Amino acid sequence: MDETKPLPPWADQIPEGSFISNAPTYKVGEYFNLFKSGNACGMKYYFYDPTEHGYPAGKKYPLLTFLHGRSNALEGDICINYTGAEFYATEKYQSMLGGAYILIPIANEKRNKKGYIKGTWDKPYTKPLYTLINSFVDDYTAPRGGVNKKFVFGNSAGARMTYILGTKYPSFFDALIPIGGGEIPSDKTLDDFDRYNVHLFLANAKRDELNDYNKLIVPRLPRLNKMKHCFIFTPEWVYNGDKGIASIYVGIEMGQHCLVNPMHCNLTFDDGTPMEKTLPDGILGWLKTVLDE
Repeated sequence: MDETKPLPPWADQIPEGSFISNAPTYKVGEYFNLFKSGNACGMKYYFYDPTEHGYPAGKKYPLLTFLHGRSNALEGDICINYTGAEFYATEKYQSMLGGAYILIPIANEKRNKKGYIKGTWDKPYTKPLYTLINSFVDDYTAPRGGVNKKFVFGNSAGARMTYILGTKYPSFFDALIPIGGGEIPSDKTLDDFDRYNVHLFLANAKRDELNDYNKLIVPRLPRLNKMKHCFIFTPEWVYNGDKGIASIYVGIEMGQHCLVNPMHCNLTFDDGTPMEKTLPDGILGWLKTVLDE
């Protein structure tokens, strides 16, 4: 643990023998060169094309769209990593999925004179985001073979936007993976997910510092458990690859909120052991089961 940083508010609750880890163990930016960028629908976006990296054109691949968290658009290329998308461009992840397109839309965030972030993901982005994703499918991927299934990952504010997109266009998406969100859709929307066979992977830490698990998630668990396709991942503790309990202090503590970091690492520790026993092949294994249906 970095002794120069404040103790997290939950430091006195960690299990005996555990330790606090102040940063992910992976290198950021190692694979940024695999991504290209473009602009559409008033937004910048990054993308990865498997047919430019050894996968044959003329066949369909899944599309993985990643939506970043609040303020991440201000970080430049680092946003690729912060969405949890960077490692999905690696040969290891691509080979596990049999190739996949990656799309990373960027919100038009700005910091005002008082320091507040404006322009993060919210309902006004619903149609532009859908149009951007749809045009990427129709205009970019179709000439190369097209897309089979469409997945949307969303981190924090991106998780909320993932739900908003799924609520408006349930027949368009095959799977939603909201990470560290706080607003679970209405029963009607969950009914629509079932009607259109949408798969939901709910990822929320029980000690999330920003979104209260007991208030926002627990009351909705009985309804979520009734869904046709819902995997509920609510870990007691969020860990880094070194098996330390994750702490991130950026003026406020949010290590347990940033569940996207271990999700980015396929819920696997650096020594290769899984973080979740029911997911021996991590989130990639879950994605593969949806692709294989």
